[in-house]
Parts: sequence; C-alpha cells; structure tokens
Amino acid sequence: MKNTLKAVVLVLFATATVSAHDGHKSKQDSTAQQADTVMTTPTSEADQSEHEHTSEAVSHDTHPQDAHHEKKVTADLADFPTIHPLIVHFAIVLLIVGAILAVVNIYFIKKELAWTAFALVLVGFVAAYLAGRNFHPHTHGLTEHAKLVLEQHDFWADWTINLGFIGVLLQGVNLFIFKSRRWAMAIVAVVLLSAAYAVAQAGHYGAQLVHIEGVGPEGKFLELEHDH
Repeated sequence: MKNTLKAVVLVLFATATVSAHDGHKSKQDSTAQQADTVMTTPTSEADQSEHEHTSEAVSHDTHPQDAHHEKKVTADLADFPTIHPLIVHFAIVLLIVGAILAVVNIYFIKKELAWTAFALVLVGFVAAYLAGRNFHPHTHGLTEHAKLVLEQHDFWADWTINLGFIGVLLQGVNLFIFKSRRWAMAIVAVVLLSAAYAVAQAGHYGAQLVHIEGVGPEGKFLELEHDH
C-alpha cells in the first residue's frame, strides 16, 4: 500500500514538473514570438513608409506642374504673350514723377528741374503711345463685365496719350519761349497732373483686367500672333 502511494505521489510530482516546464517553455516561445513581431513590425512599417515616400517622389517628379523646372529662370521678351505691361509701367512712373517735378518747380523755378520734368514726360508719353497703339493686345472671348472694364481702361489710356502730348508741347514752349515763368509753369503743371491722373486710372483698370478678370496671364483672352 505504501509502495502504491509512493508511486502515485511520484507520478503526480513528475506530471506537475513536466506541466510546469511545458508551460514555462510555451510562455518563453510566446514571448519570443511577440518579440519577433515587435522587431519585424517597425521594419515592415519603415519599408512601407519608404515605399510610399518613393511612390510620392516618383509621382511628384512626373507631375505636370513641375514641368516649369525645365523652363528658363529668366524669360526672353519673345516668351511673353505681350510686352504691353513691360512698356506701360514706364509710362505710369515717368508721367507721374514728371508731373510732381513740374509742381515742385513752381516754387523753386529751377531750369534743371524743368528740363528733367520735360525729359521724363517726353519718355513717358512715348512709352504710353507705344503701349496704347503699337503694343496694345487684341482680346477675344471676354465676359460682358470684362468688356466694360476694358472700355474704361482704353478711355483713360487715350486721355493719357492726349494729355501727355499736350504736356510735352507746353513744357517745351515754356522752356524755349516763356523761359520758365511761374504762371506758364503752373499751366503746364495742371496739364501734367491731369495726364498723371489719367495714367493712374488706366493702370487701375489694367490691373483689374489682369488680377480680377484674368485677362492676360499665360495669354488668356488675348489674340496672339500664332492665332492668326
């Protein structure tokens, strides 16, 4: 009986020992598997992130909007749909500055200032004439509202040319005939201020056409030479 009891106790002890060992081994295997998962997951995510980044880079390199990187940084005059804006800005600046000098010279009565104002207004008038006559682009497909804005732009552009021409003539007469008398200078100043106001108005409506109505950028709504 005792031998049987000892045998049962030994069997139970051996079974418990084996079970504990197997359980400990299973726990170690599970922990090792989790560790392997943890170790491999970041690599997988890193690979996936790198793959996505590579895909985005390829997509970015082949995107049509990046085609401008292949173009010249400094464009030639022939690359512009029209050189009207390049010329008309000279007219805006020179006519306004010339008018200011004419007004200031009413007080100082300096021949140097009178000649400087004359030169600025002369070049400004030539620039306004070229921009309004020779390099004024023709348009097509404008909305009704854009047509109204264009009419105002052309109206003030014509007045700029007319008043600029009168101002140049009067300033020349003042220099050679009236010898910069104050009353003559005042009349010239009034005409030149009117020309400056006209060119400012023309510039305002021109900016409205470009930045609000969208006329001009990339040649939109313009009749280009290759269209004829």
